[in-house]
Amino acid sequence: MLKRYFPALLIITFFVACGGEVTKEEQLKKKKEEKAKLETEIAKLEKETSKADTLKKKKTVVISPVQDTVFEHYIDVQGNVDARENVNVSSRIPGVITGIFVKEGQTVSKGQALAQVDDQIMRSNQAELCTQLDLANTLFLKQQNLWNQKIGSEVQYLNAKNQKESLERKMSTLQDQMGQARIISPINGTVDAVISKLGDNAAPGSTSFRVVNNSNLRILANIAEAYSGKVKTGDVVVLNFPDIDKQVRTKIGFAARVIDPLSRTIKVEVPLQPDPALRPNMMAQIKIIDYSKSKAIVIPVNVIQYSLGKPYVIIAQNGMAKRREIELGHTYNDKAEIKSGLQAGENIVTIGYQGLNDNDLIQQ
Repeated sequence: MLKRYFPALLIITFFVACGGEVTKEEQLKKKKEEKAKLETEIAKLEKETSKADTLKKKKTVVISPVQDTVFEHYIDVQGNVDARENVNVSSRIPGVITGIFVKEGQTVSKGQALAQVDDQIMRSNQAELCTQLDLANTLFLKQQNLWNQKIGSEVQYLNAKNQKESLERKMSTLQDQMGQARIISPINGTVDAVISKLGDNAAPGSTSFRVVNNSNLRILANIAEAYSGKVKTGDVVVLNFPDIDKQVRTKIGFAARVIDPLSRTIKVEVPLQPDPALRPNMMAQIKIIDYSKSKAIVIPVNVIQYSLGKPYVIIAQNGMAKRREIELGHTYNDKAEIKSGLQAGENIVTIGYQGLNDNDLIQQ
């Protein structure tokens, strides 16, 4: 039975083996397909690797556009607020203060009485003088009437007239003296201090009150001799009051032409507009403009670098760093004026510029 089927089995096995064999051409074709796929994957990986390497080479920076603006250079000095009318008021005659009519903070006008000095003796003298003057007037009128009637002598008439006029002059002098017994304000202003008290002895030169006119303030400062040729009347100044966080732009009202031989400075005065926030002796920072230019190229001082003594900056151009030599003008604090080398609209590297060279790749 087995012998009868064995040849048939051999024939089937032979045909199966021949039908399943892979040819060399098919193997080659398969390998080429695998190679092409592999090369595609390699190229993709190489591209991604190259892009990653490029990104790694780029340096991250911060850039800012260059703009033209107004550049101002200042001379910095310190001054103090001063009241043109800051008066220490004292009595014009010695005596005891018998009355005080004002209090601190009160507004007073020129000629207003602030206090009264004892004038009892002068008032007694005035009463006695009034009696004498009344009698002298009566005698003069009678003597004048007689003289008009051609009665009596001219000497009698002249004596009566002289007596009356002499007493009138004494009364006028006494009234002036009594007026001096009042302590009066010489200016319009505000009572800043009441120093004397009732019963105190007042005397000329001894301050009893202080009156200040805050509507007439100014700033006084001394400018070093080195800047005397740069400062003149009418120059623009910027005033800073750090204690009240206030800034004012105004002009110099007066700049002395003579240098003080001791301090080697010149006096500068800046008038102020009335302002309730300002007080005498308040500190002020004065910035005198000695140079100004419109449409100036201004950059931060810290971005300026030097090579062989020549200044340069780094600008951003088409994703690359470019070194640009510049010509410096004036500098003030953290700003520098650029005379040449930069134009408005260019982008300057402000952060990350250290160590950058020409053609270095950069990114923001």
